[in-house]
Amino acid sequence: MIQTFSSTIRRKEMDAVLTCMVDEKLGPGELNAKLIQTVKEFTGCDGAVAFRSPAIAFSYIAKALDLAAGESVMVSALAPAWHYTAIKNLGFNPLVLDVNEEDGLVTAESVQEGVKNGGRILLLHETMGILPNLEEILAIGVPVIEDISHSFGAVLPENRDEEVEQSQPVQNTQKNVLPKKAGMAGLYSILGLEANDTVTAGGGAILITPKRREWIVLKKFTDEAPETDILPDMNSALGFIQMKEFNRNEEIRKSLYAIFQKSLQSGKNKTFARVDGEFSTVWSFPVVLNGSFKDAKQYASRKEIEIRPAYEHSVISVLGEDEQSKYIHAKSLFLRCVLFPLYPRLGSESATKIAKVLGTLP
Repeated sequence: MIQTFSSTIRRKEMDAVLTCMVDEKLGPGELNAKLIQTVKEFTGCDGAVAFRSPAIAFSYIAKALDLAAGESVMVSALAPAWHYTAIKNLGFNPLVLDVNEEDGLVTAESVQEGVKNGGRILLLHETMGILPNLEEILAIGVPVIEDISHSFGAVLPENRDEEVEQSQPVQNTQKNVLPKKAGMAGLYSILGLEANDTVTAGGGAILITPKRREWIVLKKFTDEAPETDILPDMNSALGFIQMKEFNRNEEIRKSLYAIFQKSLQSGKNKTFARVDGEFSTVWSFPVVLNGSFKDAKQYASRKEIEIRPAYEHSVISVLGEDEQSKYIHAKSLFLRCVLFPLYPRLGSESATKIAKVLGTLP
């Protein structure tokens, strides 16, 4: 059976983790610092901190923004469920937004509606590696926190024809101009490092601060963070190598995506629209079904391919049925969108089998 997800762990990653264990450097230390430096070079951000979970990272953003108890934080109905639970656990109000059915993302219009209903900040998940229209969303004026756990490495519209090497820092000197990489548009961003995220450390998250003004404020809180909040070196070792291998892995993912997309076009199902496909990041392969999930799952299983509901662990999954019905587009995708396997270690034989199934899927 071809599994829906498989972490791309090669010998380099295993060696890095084993070295940590042999050297008995398990807690936060030198490798945590190396991981942070790599992220800063990749994104061009001013500061970053690696935490043990995305929820912990968000808690420090809430401190830096001085959010008052009961204030509303806007989230997509299709964002990971931890968005909803973390907001509630910290004493804030999760304000859920519907999405655009063509790409599964919140729109400027839905954010504007959320602001009218009391939304104070936006926790923006860039689902499936696709970037929303950030320029329109930022123009609303609400503070934005990007969740780039799927979209890490995606390129923002500004000067895409002059893209620099991803390993080099990006300098931002123009005022009110969109920065270059995903995660550099909002006040803060969160890069999840969980098992199925684009970059994994086996768990954890990196809190990224694009600009110095916000970094100065945040650093006052993160400097006092207990060791139990900070990502250990063993996880950092895995994340560091994954970061170094990102370009190689992403090239393979994009090649597979092109093959799968072409095969899908010969059938009756579809995937999400990617207006700037060349510049988005590939995270799995979503298929919006024309038929039922049960039929698709049985058909794929007969071909030894595992598929999963794309949003089985999303915000809408933790809401009651009456609440779910408020988010028409999100609920439709919640019921009809599945994930097919797509990861660098897939292999040509498995990729060929998946492509054939995508073209004949009921």
